[in-house]
Amino acid sequence: MNTTNKPLRIDIVSDVVCPWCVVGYKQLAQALKQTDTDYEIYWHPFELNPSMPSEGQNMREHIIEKYGSTPQESDASRARITQAGADVGFDFNFTDELRMHNTFNLHQLLHWAQTQGRMHELKQALFTAHFTDGRNISDKEVLADIAAETGLDRAEALAVLADQRFAEEVREIEQHWQRQGVQGVPAIVFNERHLVSGAQGVENFTSILNQLADMPE
Repeated sequence: MNTTNKPLRIDIVSDVVCPWCVVGYKQLAQALKQTDTDYEIYWHPFELNPSMPSEGQNMREHIIEKYGSTPQESDASRARITQAGADVGFDFNFTDELRMHNTFNLHQLLHWAQTQGRMHELKQALFTAHFTDGRNISDKEVLADIAAETGLDRAEALAVLADQRFAEEVREIEQHWQRQGVQGVPAIVFNERHLVSGAQGVENFTSILNQLADMPE
């Protein structure tokens, strides 16, 4: 338990189309609850596939192309991810139609949502839209719908995507984390000092939180 008055700062670098980013966050959230930790989360952008065309690509084709996976390996990976999600209460619904997307627009929308105090809610909604509901998050109208569902202004969301007003800022943030050595996600940084990579599991995250709580300020 964090016995100081200062909440634990947690920076999470992730991408919306990264399944282990969902799992890792959900595992961490359970550990935070179990340890009764006082915390503040800050989400940061990372693009798994910055060169992906705007219309995206079929997920299975993309994985086979990028990693050389066989269909059997792809199925096994999906089964592992689905079980890991179920263990922390997240529903992955992998279908043959699921697509990999270019996420630069999503990160701009998230950056805007942060100015409205809604970044965390939008991030969770986008995870669900993509992995559970199979919505087309390459479509700006769909993104605006999701923003509106989280309490944001739909017309303003469309305007943000149309004029790309946060493009430069998002690029700068992405580059900052790359300079910090983040090459894969999820990357979770505690108190701006301790980097943990990947979905560690509830037990390991709990252990990490307990260790941090015992550290002197």
